Amino acid sequence: MDKHTHTATVPASPVSPQEVDTSIAQLVGEVYEIAPAAERSRLLEHLLKPLGVLSLVAIANGVFASIRFRSGWPDVHVRAEDAQKVQPGDVITLVNHVQQVSVRAVDGLVNLLSSSPTITSSAAAALLITLLMQRARTRRAEDQED
Repeated sequence: MDKHTHTATVPASPVSPQEVDTSIAQLVGEVYEIAPAAERSRLLEHLLKPLGVLSLVAIANGVFASIRFRSGWPDVHVRAEDAQKVQPGDVITLVNHVQQVSVRAVDGLVNLLSSSPTITSSAAAALLITLLMQRARTRRAEDQED
C-alpha cells in the first residue's frame, strides 16, 4: 500500500471523545508524513507553542525539547533539518500530549492546514479538518448548554 493513500478510519457510529482524540492524532501524523519540509516546520511550530520545556522533555525521547532549545524563546522556529528528524510517530505522541494541554491549539490546525494547497489535497488532511471542525462545533454546543 502506498504511504500516501492510507488514512485512519473513523467509525460511523458515535465514538467517545478519547477515540476522536486518537483519530485526530493519527491523522496529524499522516498529514505530517506527506507534508513538504516547510509545512512540517509550520505544523511543529504550531503544536509546540502551548507546551513548556518539562512537557517537551517527557515526550518522544526529548526530540521536541532539543528543537525548542535550538529555536530560542519565546518564539518557536523549527528548522527544516530539525523537522526532517521528527518521525510521524513522534508527531502522534506530541498531538496526544497537546490535546491534554490545549484542545484549542489542536483545533487551530484547521487554519494552518487550510492555507496549504499541498496538504489539503490529501484525504488524511480532509478527514482531519472535518473531525477538528466537528469537535469544535460539538464543544461550542456543549458550552452553550452550560
